[in-house]
Amino acid sequence: MARSSSRRSTRKSRPQAATPIEGGNNRDKAISALMALLAGQSFDQIGLAEVAGRAGISLSQLRGEFGSTLAILAAHIKDTDRKVLDGTDTDMADEGPRERLFEVLMRRLEVLAPDKQAIPSLLESARRNPGLAVALNGMALRSQRWMLTAAGIGTNGPRGALRAQGAALLFARVLAVWVNDDEPGLDRTMAALDRGLASAERWSGFVDDLLCIPAALFRGVRRRRRPVDEGAAEADAA
Repeated sequence: MARSSSRRSTRKSRPQAATPIEGGNNRDKAISALMALLAGQSFDQIGLAEVAGRAGISLSQLRGEFGSTLAILAAHIKDTDRKVLDGTDTDMADEGPRERLFEVLMRRLEVLAPDKQAIPSLLESARRNPGLAVALNGMALRSQRWMLTAAGIGTNGPRGALRAQGAALLFARVLAVWVNDDEPGLDRTMAALDRGLASAERWSGFVDDLLCIPAALFRGVRRRRRPVDEGAAEADAA
C-alpha cells in the first residue's frame, strides 16, 4: 500500500507540459518556442525536439523551416532588426549621430521587451560557450550595421567594420544592465547607453585618426620615391 501511495504521489508531483504556442505560422511558432524555452534553461540544453514540442508542430514541419536551434535564433534576431527598422522615427535628421543611435537602440530594447526573461539565459550561455559567443557576435555585427545605418552612420570600409563591432559590444553591455532594470523609465539602462555612446564617440575619433596614419605614411613614401624614380629615368635616357 505504501509503495502504491508513493507511485501516486510521484505522478502527482510531475510538472505538466507547457501549453504549445498558438497562432502564427510554423516559423513564428518555432521562434516563439525557442525564446520561451530560453526563459527556463540554457541554450545548450534546448534541442530541436523540445522546440518542436513547445511549438506544437512536428519535427518534419520544424525541419521545413530551420536546420538548427542557432538558425532559429538568427531568424529571431533578423525579425527584431526588421521591427526596429519599421518603427524607427524618420524625423531625426536635425539630431546628431549620437542622439539618433540612442533612439534606435532604445527602440531595439522596446522590441526585445517580450524576451526579457530569455536574454539573461542566452547571455550566460554565451559566456560559458565560446562557439556560441562567436556565432552571436557575428549576428550582432550584422544587426548593428542595420542599426547604425538607421541612425545615418556609415558602415562601409574599415571604419564601418570597427563601428559595427563597437556597437555590438556596447549593446551587449547595455543588455546586461537592461535585464536587471525593473524601473518603468529604464533610467539605469538609458544612463548605461548614454555613457557607452559617449565613450564610443571618443573612441571613434581616435580610430579615425589611427586609420589616417597608414594613408599619410603611404603618401610620404610616394613623395620620397618620386625623385629617385625620376633620377633613374634620366640616367636610363642618357
